[in-house]
Amino acid sequence: MSFYGRISQGVFDILVAERDRWLLWLPVFLGAGVGIYFALGREPAPWTGAAALIVFLVLAAMARRRQGFLPLLITLVALALGFSAAQWRVFETRHIILDRQIGPTSISGQVARSEIFPDGARLTLSRVRIAGLGAARTPERVRIRLRRAPPNVLPGDWVRMRARIGPPPPPAMPGAYDFQRSLYFAGIGATGFAFGGAEKLSGNEASNDGGGIGSQMSLGQIWQRMRQTISTRIRGAIGGDAGAVAAALITGDRSAIPKPVLQAFRDSGIAHLLAISGLHVGLVAGLLFFGLRALLALLPALALTYPIKKWAAFFAICGAFFYALLAGATVPTQRAFVMIGLILTAVIFDRQGISMRLVAIAAFVILLLRPESMLGPSFQMSFAAVVALIAAYEGWGRDLRARTESNWRKRAILYLAGIALTTVIATIATAPFAVHHFNRIAVLGLAANIAAVPMATLWIMPFAILGMFLMPFGLEKIALIPMGWGIDTVIAVAQFVAGQEAAVVAVGALPVAGLIAIALGGLWLCIWRGRRRYLGGIGIIGGLLSLLLVRPPDLLIDGNGRLFALLTEDGRLHLSSRTAARFSRGVWLRRAGLTEKRAEFLKRRPAPRPANPMCDRLGCIWRVKDQTVALITDSQALPEDCRRADLVVSMEPVPWACPSAHTVIDRFDLWRNGTHAVWLSNRGARVLSVNQARGQRPWVARRASRRSGSR
Repeated sequence: MSFYGRISQGVFDILVAERDRWLLWLPVFLGAGVGIYFALGREPAPWTGAAALIVFLVLAAMARRRQGFLPLLITLVALALGFSAAQWRVFETRHIILDRQIGPTSISGQVARSEIFPDGARLTLSRVRIAGLGAARTPERVRIRLRRAPPNVLPGDWVRMRARIGPPPPPAMPGAYDFQRSLYFAGIGATGFAFGGAEKLSGNEASNDGGGIGSQMSLGQIWQRMRQTISTRIRGAIGGDAGAVAAALITGDRSAIPKPVLQAFRDSGIAHLLAISGLHVGLVAGLLFFGLRALLALLPALALTYPIKKWAAFFAICGAFFYALLAGATVPTQRAFVMIGLILTAVIFDRQGISMRLVAIAAFVILLLRPESMLGPSFQMSFAAVVALIAAYEGWGRDLRARTESNWRKRAILYLAGIALTTVIATIATAPFAVHHFNRIAVLGLAANIAAVPMATLWIMPFAILGMFLMPFGLEKIALIPMGWGIDTVIAVAQFVAGQEAAVVAVGALPVAGLIAIALGGLWLCIWRGRRRYLGGIGIIGGLLSLLLVRPPDLLIDGNGRLFALLTEDGRLHLSSRTAARFSRGVWLRRAGLTEKRAEFLKRRPAPRPANPMCDRLGCIWRVKDQTVALITDSQALPEDCRRADLVVSMEPVPWACPSAHTVIDRFDLWRNGTHAVWLSNRGARVLSVNQARGQRPWVARRASRRSGSR
């Protein structure tokens, strides 16, 4: 048998031996179809996904008796289904996106969501009216930042303000997080900031301003109003940082948490406590289930006659559903509720509870309904952690539990060991995604979790549930004040761990291909059984090695023409300004695996070393890799630099051709295509802009061309 024949036979043997695990790969192939759709450089024809799905379904029906072809055709059906789901989701979400900056102008609308920050607020408005802009060009929703929180403004209220708005912001650099895509699926067509505060409109003013629809509220706005009211009461009962964290744990509203506290949670590795997911939903459902069952067991007439266990399971499902909605129904919350709901449904029908199939079903449902969520860190990290934990439970959990059932001391030790093991497994499973999205690893997360998780499970969440039960009677302080004591302890742990010098390690961005290789290798390792599963390590190792192949850009130019950065041979990032484009600066440093300590700011002085740029008031000249790079900040430098530079980057328009330059990037190129990244070599330069990297997709805001592109 040939080499390829032996490989084919080996794969076939694995598939036959793991027949009962085939179902677990369906959401993987569904996600692959979603990924293929979003990876395209331009929008496919509307019928593409549906046509492929119909063809593969027909072929699968025709080949249902052919064992060799059926798995392949089912795989193709899943791929086509994922592609179709993503295509339909984009079509269903389509809305107007503002194509230019507008304002200052008068903007009014009905508050769909209100987020109160320590230093201001952010309002999402629906039913928007923009002075001087017709209805056909007005976005359905806009999001506006205010410097001060408007008093007594709740979802459903009508407000008016003077603001400047424009298209949602593009990524800060090629490959960075795509805000335009995220806001597209949130239905937001413009963002901006207000001058001053927001004026709350009365009923008559709202009716006149809203075209006669008055202050009618949708069901979503009513729910958001209730969430904000509950958050306000929680913060009023506890106060301080603990109150803001308590509101996040109960309602999912993290806007009031001060940035230093939020950063401490991230750097200490316990930020997952703030993201309502399996831990929180599981605790709520578990406490409701065991609590009601214990109460009903006190009544012998009920306990001996009726299935109180099933009653408690149904009550816990209802409670978990309410909590998931109250927390905003984010992707981790949806995943957790689907899994918890299936576990409790299994209790009602006397079936087995936790299993890998529950994860597969939850992933399949979420990918089918919200395929865009697969691209975000919440989906990826949530499912990575759960898949790894269940795989570990299938291997060791039942055996360890059986050995400690009769000994409470061993149970206590097992609980602490379980927290440590869970933290290690979840940290390893989510580390590649944390590196890809956030470019950092919390090294001391194990110590922080061992201290913080027991406090959250045994103290904070039980008092949170009690507080919600007491809130309708105005007695929530009885439970929320002790809850605040526990939160203060967790905040202290987070700040202590985050304050250590070795708490966080900055890492360069993991390439998408490497992340996919690690994900597939991890799935192979967790889904299959037996020794063959360890072949997944090949994908994991290959994905990690891809970090060595990543080369950061030598030059970055901000899309607004306010900042540029040079990565010199000594590994330092030289920035053109200390104050401009701070958000972009932070993203550039993070994705290069650098900290602020590794950043320098260009000054008007001769270069101390030949590899460093030489700057004056008109710009900088940089000689690197046999290339002369001119970075022009003043148009007076254009005539000279256009005659001697190989690469010209100008923050001002370049009105003529540069005879010496093989590449010219000017203000119009930046305005039209966003941030540019440049890789230099002895043979020339490779240029990639944000819009070139994303292609022509519905969520990519395109500005009208004013002249020809880069030369």
